[in-house]
Amino acid sequence: MYYIGFDIGSSSVKAALINSENGKSVAIINEPQEEMKIISINRDWAEQNPDVWWENVCIASKRLLKENTVAPELVQGIGISYQMHGLVLVNANGALLRNSIIWCDSRAVNIGNKAFKQLGEEKCKNNLLNSPANFTASKLKWVRDNEPEIYEKAHKFMLPGDYIAYKFTGSINSTKSGLSEGILWDFKKQEPATWLLDYYDIDSSLIPDIVDTFSNQGELSNKGAKESGLNAGTPVFYRAGDQPNNALSLNVFNPGEVAVTGGTSGVIYAVTDTLSGKEPVKYNNFAHVNYSEQKPIIGKLLCINGAGIQYRWLKDNLNLETSSYQSMNTLASKVPVGSDDLQVIPFGNGAERMFENKTIGTQICNINLNKHNRSHICRAALEGIAFSFVYGMEILRKDGANIEVIRAGNDNLFRSEIFSNTVATLIDQEIEIYNTTGAVGAARAAGWAHGTFKDIGGMIINNDKVTTYHPLDNSDDYQLAYHRWKKELNRILKDK
Repeated sequence: MYYIGFDIGSSSVKAALINSENGKSVAIINEPQEEMKIISINRDWAEQNPDVWWENVCIASKRLLKENTVAPELVQGIGISYQMHGLVLVNANGALLRNSIIWCDSRAVNIGNKAFKQLGEEKCKNNLLNSPANFTASKLKWVRDNEPEIYEKAHKFMLPGDYIAYKFTGSINSTKSGLSEGILWDFKKQEPATWLLDYYDIDSSLIPDIVDTFSNQGELSNKGAKESGLNAGTPVFYRAGDQPNNALSLNVFNPGEVAVTGGTSGVIYAVTDTLSGKEPVKYNNFAHVNYSEQKPIIGKLLCINGAGIQYRWLKDNLNLETSSYQSMNTLASKVPVGSDDLQVIPFGNGAERMFENKTIGTQICNINLNKHNRSHICRAALEGIAFSFVYGMEILRKDGANIEVIRAGNDNLFRSEIFSNTVATLIDQEIEIYNTTGAVGAARAAGWAHGTFKDIGGMIINNDKVTTYHPLDNSDDYQLAYHRWKKELNRILKDK
């Protein structure tokens, strides 16, 4: 018997088949083979057709069954992870009204900022734990104001994962965690934030029904089964946004546990039981997958735009004999901690929220033409990205987030010993590395919700743990390098 997990990204759909006896991954695939297109009609807009997501879910589902000779009736349940903060609108017949306005679209920034000021920063901090900012509620307001003919036809709004679950089951619903990522959940009243929708002059009847994150959220309809190749009646047992799901995939459930991702951008997701939103402009607070009124577990999410994209840019432009990250890491290892006082400020991928949306840019500081070479550049780049993670963790700590253990996937930046050792030593915490994906996590979560898996944390440790990075003894060297990096950063910030 098996479970299937889907991870609906903006570039591709990942699908994983896992064994229901031990939770081991049987197969993982991506669809399509080339990245899905993002539609950008105007500057700073980003849209996708949700039916393209569904089409690739169905292709991936059929491929998993066929390539692994698995009969549809052997699949016991489905889990769904998805790109956060998107807006999907359907009419009373369940038909799409427009493309989805996805996570990286920024057309609603001013709408959310205005709401934050007019509703009152303290009320937003205390009730929403966030600024309305550029999230789903504000995007819905944009549609109401700019596309009234579409808004008038709207029956329900959904998040991207809600739409995929709807295509499977025919049922329209969402979760508390999902509504919180759209800044549509009132943590103080423990109910949807209808007062925010009232302010936006949006009908609260558009809110979907609410189901538990781990529950039978609906069963495959005949139509959903025919299109996906799965059996009618197969339950959808789990649904969560990609960052809370990534944390689940890494066994991050409890206060003090932190999930980190070092891809094109970097993400720090710290779990806490404190309902606090002191810095809602610098980071966000969402209901974690195991959130409940009795036990309000919150994920504090801080995003660093300028992370792996900088290292990739270097790789593509250094004209290395062998263009690979391993070659760069080898070069970096030839110079000492601190790169002989060369600093790289890595924020060259747009405005950074942790600097209150200032655009800092990537800068190379204190370069000595008689001393520094490409090895120094490589190490300074890795250290600069690592320092940005440490800087972000300091912000989260100031807001009461404990950092007792850090867990990361075995990919991208965390494959670099220099990067991982720098973070571990400066934070003075171990970093556990796991070989897993969001699709595998979603599949296991379905099995956990179904009751098949009793100890999902133990399953993740037994199946996925690769290694642990420990803080190094020469902490003073790292602290000095970090101090010099922060000095350059503060100098730049003062000029912005």
